[in-house]
Amino acid sequence: MENVLTFTAVILREEEVYSALCIDTDIASDGVTAEEAKNNLLEAVDLYIESALENNLPIIRPVPASDNPVLSNDPRIVSVFKLHVNLQVRTYA
Repeated sequence: MENVLTFTAVILREEEVYSALCIDTDIASDGVTAEEAKNNLLEAVDLYIESALENNLPIIRPVPASDNPVLSNDPRIVSVFKLHVNLQVRTYA
């Protein structure tokens, strides 16, 4: 896969919603369903990367180990998955 960044993400079951967190970028989102949370996270990470590239900011800024639900085996974890972000060259003047 060319021009694709792959990140680790997790979905957590909260009381009334699902939360999705990208471990590698510390970006989170939520949704009524796990699938909605996942889709919202993909959009949020995509927008973050676009903004980071435009503003010469770092893309990778991991969740601190102490806050990483995967490392702590958080019982709210519904799934851990790979999040693939397709990088496209966008030019404009």
